[in-house]
Amino acid sequence: MVKRKRTLATCCAAHTLHDGLSDVTYVLLPLLAQTFGLSLAQVGMIRSAHRVAMASFQIPAGLIAERFGERNLFALGTLIAGLAFLALGYAPGFWAILVALFFAGVGGAVQHPLASTIISHAYPGDGRRGALGTYNFFGDVGKFIFGGIVSLLLLAGISWQAPVIGFGLLGIATAVAIFVAVANTRAAKPAAAGAVPAPKTRGWGIRHPQGFTALCLIEILDSSTRTGFLTFIAFVLIGKGLPEGWAVLSVPLILVGGMAGKLACGFLAERFGVVRMIIITEVATGCGILGTLALPGATSFLLLPLIGVVLQGTSSVLYATVGEFVEPDRLPRAFGFFYTLGSLCGIAAPLGYGLIGDLYGIETSIGIIGVAIFLTVPLAALLKPAGASHLRSA
Repeated sequence: MVKRKRTLATCCAAHTLHDGLSDVTYVLLPLLAQTFGLSLAQVGMIRSAHRVAMASFQIPAGLIAERFGERNLFALGTLIAGLAFLALGYAPGFWAILVALFFAGVGGAVQHPLASTIISHAYPGDGRRGALGTYNFFGDVGKFIFGGIVSLLLLAGISWQAPVIGFGLLGIATAVAIFVAVANTRAAKPAAAGAVPAPKTRGWGIRHPQGFTALCLIEILDSSTRTGFLTFIAFVLIGKGLPEGWAVLSVPLILVGGMAGKLACGFLAERFGVVRMIIITEVATGCGILGTLALPGATSFLLLPLIGVVLQGTSSVLYATVGEFVEPDRLPRAFGFFYTLGSLCGIAAPLGYGLIGDLYGIETSIGIIGVAIFLTVPLAALLKPAGASHLRSA
């Protein structure tokens, strides 16, 4: 029990670090542009290099970890991310920044699939959803803390280089902590005398293709809805007459609700079942999004934290269900694939919904987002026949 809690605490700390490093780039980009005289195109290239690296290396991270161990690659990736931020603090210009943030993305790519695998191994049965929900929650904590630290230090007259170097050193320290505190799940276990070694899993180790496919389709719809709504909700509120200063607070309000949702939904899925929780959260998400179109601007604004609870909370249920359909020794690649789907949707959905908004109006785009999420309901019903008996339906 102590080892499980130590593993979870270490992975939560690493999630705080990695998501903090990833999202603090939003705060750093205008500062980098001002310091080095970067063009908007160069700023876009820097951000794209970081995101593409994170999206591209998640599946390879899972495959490599199956050979060298999740703990070992997790620590190495965290070390790379820390060294990259350390280099960013001393970067002399555009190309150095681009390379540093590319390698920060490479190092950050290992975190989601490998930490999720490590926690799934530490909690193979009851408690997995609550553990992964807790882990999911701490990522949002990092997003708030790291950006807040940079903002406060800037207000105090301290240059951006100081916190960036500090984040790099923290990344190196976290890498050491991962190596020391987390057990190597790939370490060979001594076999009993005369025991026949377990056969090695071939391929991707998907035990229930129907359930895993349904889960991936739900993730595509859920991620597309989340990123699309977060991208365009402020425009809807401005169109309803809400002042811009209030409208731009829409995303932080949703994220605050999302923090609570990520933590709560994992534990609630343990109690009520996966299928039931997916249906509840996704139906509530769709109704909430459509409600923002039907209600006055001020009422829609006040509804946003509640929408955030269900909009963000489903992810904790989905991530914790991957292990139900995949053999334990193939979890790294399965999580790598699953998180990559979410990353690609995060790139494609804002573009697609933005084009719809340009052609038919932003209200139409948000309406399609709100309706599309209801497609997850029949997909959720496909999880139970394919998977474990405890995937209870509504």
